[in-house]
Order: sequence, then structure tokens, then C-alpha cells
Amino acid sequence: MKKMRIGAATLVAGLMIAGSALAEDVVRHKIPNSDFPIAQAVEVPAGKTTVYISGAVPSVVDEKAEKGSLAAYGDTKTQTESVLKSIEKTLTGLDLKMSDVIKMQVFLVGDPAKDGKMDFSGFMEGYTQFFGTKEQPNLPTRSVFQVAGLAAPGFLVEIEVTAVRP
Repeated sequence: MKKMRIGAATLVAGLMIAGSALAEDVVRHKIPNSDFPIAQAVEVPAGKTTVYISGAVPSVVDEKAEKGSLAAYGDTKTQTESVLKSIEKTLTGLDLKMSDVIKMQVFLVGDPAKDGKMDFSGFMEGYTQFFGTKEQPNLPTRSVFQVAGLAAPGFLVEIEVTAVRP
């Protein structure tokens, strides 16, 4: 039986091919014929680490308002901005960015000012400040649900995300 010898050049070429396979980028598929700011699908290549971020809720924006009230946290747009800033801070602490987010689940409580219906347009006003911008064009897949309530009576928004480590 003959022993096979792998030459140094062959070994290096093989490692480079394997390395490039691991260095593949996340692929974000746009919704055909649409400019809606979410991805239809996201592909994460083998070898990437996914990071699951727990649901984030809004911060108090009016300290003088009654504790736990809607006035303390603001409307859906204000709460969305607050929640996404919190998520951005969490991601930064993990050496990640908003551009690394690949999936988002959004829970919206019906707004009393909107006859108990979720304020989707208010949510989108906040969301589009963070996703689909010139500075941050990467779009996640996303689901938005109207829910009966969240942990505090004044919360209208909770968001959880999944990110991928580049």
C-alpha cells in the first residue's frame, strides 16, 4: 500500500477553501417587487454563531407620569424607539450591531387611543429609524403580533431579536 503525501500547497489551498466557506456572508432575500423594510428570508451559513436576545420593553420617558401608566412610557412610536435603543445597547455589549439582527418578533398591545388596535404605523415609524436606512440597510425577517397585554400595564411594545455573529 502506498502512503499518500499531501503537499504544502495542496494543504494550504484546502484550508483556504474551507476558510472561505466559513467566511460566507449571511444572505438576506428581499421581498420580490416590494420596498417593505423586512427580509422575506435570511440564510445563515454553517459555522456562524446565533445570539438570541430576550424580549426588551420600553424605558420610562416621563418620570412625572403615574408609575406604570401609558403616559410614563409614551405612545407606540416612542416605546418602539426606546426598545430598539435598549436592544442596540445589549447588542453593543455583546460586540454586535443592529446590522447583525436576522430575526425579530414584535409584540404590540392595542393602543387605547386607537380603539384597542395595535398602532402598526407608529411601530413602523420607530422601526424604520433603525432598519432599512442608508446607514443600516440590513433587514431582518420579522413578525408582529397584537397581544392582550405585557408585563406592565403601560407597555405597548416588547421586541425580541436573534442576531448572527459576523
